[in-house]
Amino acid sequence: MQTFNLISTSDVRIDKFISDEIESISRSYAQKLIDEEFVLVDGKKVKSKYKLKEGQGIVINVPTPQKLDVLAEDITLDIVYEDSHLIVVNKPQGMVVHPAAGNYTGTLVNALMQHCGDSLSQINGVVRPGIVHRIDKDTSGLLLVAKDNEAHIGLSSQIKEHSLTRKYIAIVHANIKADSGTIDAPIGRHASNRKKMCITDKNSRNAVTHYTVLQRFGNYTLVECKLETGRTHQIRVHMASIGHPILGDKLYGLKKEKYNLIGQLLHAKLLGFIHPITKEYMEFETDVPQRFQKFL
Repeated sequence: MQTFNLISTSDVRIDKFISDEIESISRSYAQKLIDEEFVLVDGKKVKSKYKLKEGQGIVINVPTPQKLDVLAEDITLDIVYEDSHLIVVNKPQGMVVHPAAGNYTGTLVNALMQHCGDSLSQINGVVRPGIVHRIDKDTSGLLLVAKDNEAHIGLSSQIKEHSLTRKYIAIVHANIKADSGTIDAPIGRHASNRKKMCITDKNSRNAVTHYTVLQRFGNYTLVECKLETGRTHQIRVHMASIGHPILGDKLYGLKKEKYNLIGQLLHAKLLGFIHPITKEYMEFETDVPQRFQKFL
């Protein structure tokens, strides 16, 4: 058990305060710790939506990671780069990143456990070892994985500071008139459909996406999207919000489409970051997958 003792410096939600103050704890993990009563404010249990007051004392007890109870599976990985601290993987469309309800096998984590053994950071708990950030099941492309906690903390810090370079390529509906633009709109959980995210001012986080038109095809547009922030479903929500949902997106796109695609045509094409140990800037780029090329 690791214990953190903090003093609140402003009026802010407890889960946000914890994730801002402790680099190794994401906001979702902070909420989990609060819900499981590992967090006390002035000696009392609170809810994750509790709003702190300046000067309150917060004690956070982080449990020692349990032994991983997830099956290692011999699944081929497309490894773009690997050293003793981290791995860059090109995830295929259709692969879930980590085990969750309905997907306990066949995930990227199952494959990583076979490849890395015990050499994965444990910061994100027993079902998400090494996972620094995620991309959706039906989004393909580059993903960072940390092998040790030091690397994980360093990479997570870059994500919070928005210093990672992340570029995606997508095909969207309709013809985007402007050659480029920025979508600056906060994203939060949809009030009635918990599987969806939406643009909202309620319980949301700021989200910024920069897009550039690469080619126009009349009823469709090929775009590059650069993330300034990395919220759940960010590009999918943002592009749909301006009337250009991603082709094949069953959750945010058109109900009926001309093409019977499985999953959205969205690919994490470029990833750049400062190596958390060597401090060297590294950048990787991968070609769009065959199904994407075929449609183009």
